[in-house]
Parts: sequence; C-alpha cells; structure tokens
Amino acid sequence: MLIRVGLFTLLACLACAMMASGAPAAPDPSMAEILAGSPVADWRILDPEYTVYMQLPKGRVIIELAPTFAPNHVANVRTLIREGYFDGLAIIRVQDDYVVQWADPDQKRPVGAASATLKAEFDRSYDGATPFTPLPDPDTYAPIAGFTDGFPAARDPATRTTWLTHCYGMVGAGRANDADSGGGTELYAVIGHAPRQLDRNVTLLGRVVRGIDLMSSLPRGTEALGFYKTPAEFTPILSLKLAADLPPDQRTSLQALRADTATFAALLHNRRFRKDDWYKTPAGRIDVCNMPLPIRDAPSK
Repeated sequence: MLIRVGLFTLLACLACAMMASGAPAAPDPSMAEILAGSPVADWRILDPEYTVYMQLPKGRVIIELAPTFAPNHVANVRTLIREGYFDGLAIIRVQDDYVVQWADPDQKRPVGAASATLKAEFDRSYDGATPFTPLPDPDTYAPIAGFTDGFPAARDPATRTTWLTHCYGMVGAGRANDADSGGGTELYAVIGHAPRQLDRNVTLLGRVVRGIDLMSSLPRGTEALGFYKTPAEFTPILSLKLAADLPPDQRTSLQALRADTATFAALLHNRRFRKDDWYKTPAGRIDVCNMPLPIRDAPSK
C-alpha cells in the first residue's frame, strides 16, 4: 500500500517542484506515449489456465478469470468449459446499455462433474497480502475503489471485505432470487453504463479483455429484459476453451498493465487531468470504471 500511494505522491511532488522553480512545465505525455515508454516488467502475461476463449461466428472473445475473488465459481466454470458444456449453446439475451447473457436456453444440458449451483461469492475478506492499488478519488458505492490483480475492485476497511465492481466488460454468474442459485452455467458480460448497484449482489468472476465489441454490437432482444423472442435470433457459441488447453500457435498471447507500477500511476494522472487540445476543463477525478486497464499483444521474442 505504501509503495502504491508513494507513486501518486511522487508524481505530485515532481509537479510542485517544477512550479516552484519557475521552469516551464513540459507537456504531459499522452496515454499512448506513456504506454510506449513503459518497461517490460510493468506488464504481466495472462495466465493460460485462467484465460477463456469464446468463439463466436464473427470472432474470438477473450475472458480473464478472477480466482482471487471467486475461486469456487472460477473452478466450476473451468470444469464446465473442459467438459464442453458451453459448446453449441447460445447468447440468448442482449439488453441495451446493460448485459449480454449466454446460457442453455432449455436448461436441460447436464453439467457433468461440475455443480449446477454454488454458494454465492459476492465478496471476500482480505489481508495485507492481497494486492490493491487504490484510487485517490471517492467512490459512490464503496469506501475505497481501486484495482486488484488487474481487476476493478472495491474495499470496506471497516469489515475488511473486498469485491469486484460491475464495470464495462465484467463477467458474472447469473442467478435467480436465491443468492446461492447461480454457479456459472449462465454467464453475462456488462455492455453498458456500469451497473454498480449490482455490486455484492451477483458473483463476478472475470472480465472481457478483448472482443467486447463482438458482444456489444449484437442485435438487441425485443422481449422483456432483452431476451430474444425465438431461437433463430440467438448467436451461437461455437466453443469455449481454456487457453491452456490449446496448442501455443492457437493462443492469443496477451499482456496486461500491472496496476502497482509507475506506468500505471502516470496513466492515472493522465486520465484524471486530461490536457490534450480537445479537453478544456479536466475533471481532476476518475471513477474506477473509467480508468483504462490496458491490454496488448505480447511482444514477439
């Protein structure tokens, strides 16, 4: 925590020193320039065991799972994937400014060695070993918001609990009214304005790191809550595979920017105080769901 906060403090001190010296301030680097100048060590490779490839007719959607927050749901989804549960199912719901949902529309497919339902994992306790990079700005829905392992998260120091936040691209396990009625056989991805009211009411288990455009551009369902009226409207899921189960030449090797780095701190400052030609009044603040979490193709060796 001290190291991460120190990064933000360092940036502020450097700016103050320049102002005090009377030297003209250098133009702030752009987001692209910050990322281009980042050290290799500031990036982490996505773990193939927790990277999911959803193959849709128009391309591959890549999902990074979050075992730190929902270990049981993540394990269950991995079992479902390896047993081919999702292969040949469909996207059955696309609600505008809300979610895309995929599931067995008939709810008859056997789950094999997986579980049909699990105890909810809405939040979890944390200790000093759990990484967390806090944002310097207040959050409406939580005492503190920030990032853990590259995922947008929140914390409550009073109860020492932490949870993932419903930002754009986050993936969760659908459920009925019973909190423990989900398990991962029915999944959704957020494709609209962050529905943070869902935080700690649904188990979030991952995020789309590439291909969210393939979901957000799907035709909207015309029935209540965005469900499709007929099976002819469904988008088929050709397959769901774990990257670890594919040969290396069939994988998409991606890297994510680590949040505990000077590069991330510089990027955070850039996003809070936009100074390019278009912006006239920088906000000076940022929301956890508006902070970019950069993903890039791993450099070729």
